[in-house]
Amino acid sequence: MPRRPRRYTFYGMLINNLTFWCCPLLLSVCSPSATSAFTLQMGLLKVGVPQPWEKSKKNLNYVREAGVRQFISTYERVKDLRGDELLWGDEVEYGIFVLDEENKKIRLSLRAKEIMDNLNKNEVIHSYENEGCNWVPEYGGWMIEATPSRPYTGYSTDLLRVERNMRLRRKRLLTELKDNEIAPTVAAFPLLGAQGDDGSVPPVQVGGPVTESEYIGDGIINPHPRFAALSANIRRRRGEKVNIRVPLFHDKHTPEYANLTGFTPSSCCGSESMLLWRFGKGDLSKERYGNGHVIVGCSKSSQEFNDDGDPITLQKWRVDVDCEGCLGLFYRSAPGVIVADADWPHNGDVVVGTEISDMPGYVRLQNGYYLPIASDDGKITFLHEVSTTTPANNKQNKALGSETPLFRGGSQRGSIGTTTAQLSDLKFELEKAVSSLSNDEAQAFNVRPAIHMDAMAFGMGMCCLQITFQATDMDESRFLFDQLAVMAPIMMALTASTPVLKGRIADTDARWGIITECVDDRRPAER
Repeated sequence: MPRRPRRYTFYGMLINNLTFWCCPLLLSVCSPSATSAFTLQMGLLKVGVPQPWEKSKKNLNYVREAGVRQFISTYERVKDLRGDELLWGDEVEYGIFVLDEENKKIRLSLRAKEIMDNLNKNEVIHSYENEGCNWVPEYGGWMIEATPSRPYTGYSTDLLRVERNMRLRRKRLLTELKDNEIAPTVAAFPLLGAQGDDGSVPPVQVGGPVTESEYIGDGIINPHPRFAALSANIRRRRGEKVNIRVPLFHDKHTPEYANLTGFTPSSCCGSESMLLWRFGKGDLSKERYGNGHVIVGCSKSSQEFNDDGDPITLQKWRVDVDCEGCLGLFYRSAPGVIVADADWPHNGDVVVGTEISDMPGYVRLQNGYYLPIASDDGKITFLHEVSTTTPANNKQNKALGSETPLFRGGSQRGSIGTTTAQLSDLKFELEKAVSSLSNDEAQAFNVRPAIHMDAMAFGMGMCCLQITFQATDMDESRFLFDQLAVMAPIMMALTASTPVLKGRIADTDARWGIITECVDDRRPAER
């Protein structure tokens, strides 16, 4: 329960994201000679000796505590720096494939390390030139990442360097390829996992102790020790293989839909709505329907479905924490796990969600967060159920202006206005829609055949273009982050280029969901 407002600092927010920077899944030991001196480069990747999950668990507390101390120390050292130079650069990932003209096949070329080593040797020879390239390993044994050898600056003239350097990188890469090798600009190899033992040159047997995959072999992973260790440690911490299920595209020739009644290619969500793939939330649907199906939703549906495919009833609650000095509730990312979100609901706010049968005492909100209904001892009620016609609102969302790009000022909080448009009665609409369908029919409508993938390679084996910035100071860094966070989904839609997975046409276009699920190391209780 949040008390009186305190002064927020930037490092306080970032500490909550340290699980990403201080990832214990890749704990490694490096020799002093390997870390005593280095040149700071984009895509920096040093060779160490990664520890297996079981061995590294005893060091996790140290890693977390040392990571927090290191971050705070670094933040205190740089927080007051002003006028640093704006530098930025791009990272382009390439996939290399082998064309088999005789058998009309295309396979992965596992020569990435050999090609990368040759390219870096040539870069040393041509280091006197004004423009150069830097080549680093990527997850797949067929992948290479390239960056400019020196960053771009904040001057508009450097915009002219971007395409020139990209052309230089591709030109130099092509000089190292064999006559039957290509490096097209594609996000994913469309046949990854669909060719069995015959999917690469040289061929690699499916399976292995690292991934334990049914579709790809460990031999296609880059030989750098980081990648295999990360793959194995994610699986071991999770307690099972990653489980990626992407909705399968439906047309009249899709055999998986042949025996399903009531489906036409346009029957999923209609012309006014888009299919929603709820990636990362499919454990219960897996238990019921197996790896070959997935629960989906529609973007303009008044119905909500749980992870098991069953209809749920949305309810509304008014936040009212009746204790001295309490202003509201912090969100929970999971029961008992507090999230320091700037928009936590204050007393008087109305939130929308549903009670969870397997988590008594908690409400799951539409934004994915959780809130407790009462205190642990049951003496203080936090959430009070109200009519579904009560306008749902969050006062903090209405605050105008901001003390920083990340946090809204407490003194600028808005009040509940009488002109707020009344929301439709969600409960009435939901019950009306569900009453016309039996549970089995409602479930069947939202269950779709899926493309199943079971290894990190299906996500980390994808290529992309990345941008890295060094801003002039901390304020500019936060401002850039806020602007790019808004642009990211727009750019994702504009650059959607992943319609084929494991040789099948997917009912999605972007790679982000696959990336998310391929590195999901959460245990069952954490999902």
